[in-house]
Formats: sequence, C-alpha cells, structure tokens
Amino acid sequence: MSIINDYPHAELSNLTRERLMRASTASLHTLLHKRGLKNTYIQNVGRMNKSQVKMVGQAYTLRYIPAREDLDVVAAFRDPEHPQRLAVESVPPGRVLVSDCRQDASAASAGSILLTRLQVRECAGFVSDAGVRDSEYAESMSMPVFCTKPSAPTNLTKHHAVDIQQPIGCGGVPVYPGDVLVGDGDGVMVVPLELADEIAEEASGMEAFEAYVLDKVNNGAAVIGLYPPNEQAQEEYQAYLREQKSRG
Repeated sequence: MSIINDYPHAELSNLTRERLMRASTASLHTLLHKRGLKNTYIQNVGRMNKSQVKMVGQAYTLRYIPAREDLDVVAAFRDPEHPQRLAVESVPPGRVLVSDCRQDASAASAGSILLTRLQVRECAGFVSDAGVRDSEYAESMSMPVFCTKPSAPTNLTKHHAVDIQQPIGCGGVPVYPGDVLVGDGDGVMVVPLELADEIAEEASGMEAFEAYVLDKVNNGAAVIGLYPPNEQAQEEYQAYLREQKSRG
C-alpha cells in the first residue's frame, strides 16, 4: 500500500473556497470546457443528502482493486493498517475523501459508521463511484455524500482497498490528491488545483450574469442576443452593474 500524506502542499485560499461555494457545477464545467478540459464531471454520481448541501474541498484519495475471496474477509477489518480505515482516520479536516471503486456500485464503499466518523472529523465530503449502504442515514447527514446508488453489500464483496493519496479515477475522471471537488444537485466537478483560483474568480462574474439573465427571462425577454449576450445586451448589463453599484 502506498500513502503520500504530504502531497500536495498547496491549499485552497479562503476566498477561492467561498467563491466556489457560490458557483454551480454547471458554470464550472463551462469554464473548464473553454480551457479545453472536457473530462471533469464525475459520471453517474449524485448527492444522497435530502438537504441541498454544497460541497467544496480538496481531494484525499483512496483506491480499490477488485476483491479476492481469500483476502477480503470480515476479519480483514481488524487490521489496524487496513487502507479504508486508515483513510477515514487520516483525511485532514476540510478535505473530501474520494474513492475509486472502478465504477462498480454492486457493493458499498462506506456506511453509516464510517460516514459519521468522517463527519465528526470535519471532512468536507465523501465521493465514491460505488454504492453507499445505510442510505437512509446518509440522506440525513449534514456532510455531503455523493455516490452512484444505495447498495447493501459490504465493500469486501467487490472492493479491496490498496492506496491512499495516489492519483485515481472516479467516475471516469482523473483525480489527483489536492484537486478541488465541487458538488451540488447536478453532481461533482473536479477542478485542477492550479486552475482553482482563476476558475473561481471567473465563476463569480458568470453566476452574477446568469442571475441577471434569469431575471430578464422570467420577465419575458428572449434568449437570442441575451444568452450569450450580443453587444447591446453587454452594454445593458454593464449599465445594470453601474446602477447596482451606485445603490451600494
């Protein structure tokens, strides 16, 4: 098993984190797409929580390979070095534990006890391309939980944990330790850490413009020439911003 606990060193700034908390995954996907990054949306993973919790945090990764019957027995969890247990106990506060389960949701990747431990340890969220057991409990949690579907079988039936803090794939997307994960009702986006600041800043302006457009459309405006904006629409928006600023 490989563990690299000091990778990477860079941390999200509070300003970038706050901006990303206000940004939608849809906007982030558009901004990354403009930069040529097209495989950044984790496929077939959705939010389990009943409440509309938002997730922002850097990735702390856990990789699984297919299970083997002679190794993956219930007694395996007694091993204090079991990678799944180590990941739960070593993920720093504010990070998102991301599990690479090879997009196999026929077994769970966590249940109520491990998810509760992550929540108590102030983990920013849990993301897995497998299932989650005790799903009704997970639905009630304040910590964001994203997975493929409810799944009762223990992870031992399909998943053998091997690596912590190594590059992984989750839902078909590469995730490097320290990448920024943003999750909402549409799913989870992976933002490369080195792009997080500029993406977050641009997303703030994009979200403000789209709120303006939505208000216009609700009041009967047509989308042609407005979204995306032609020159006249851009001038009207700038005038709107000046008016808003003058009002304080």
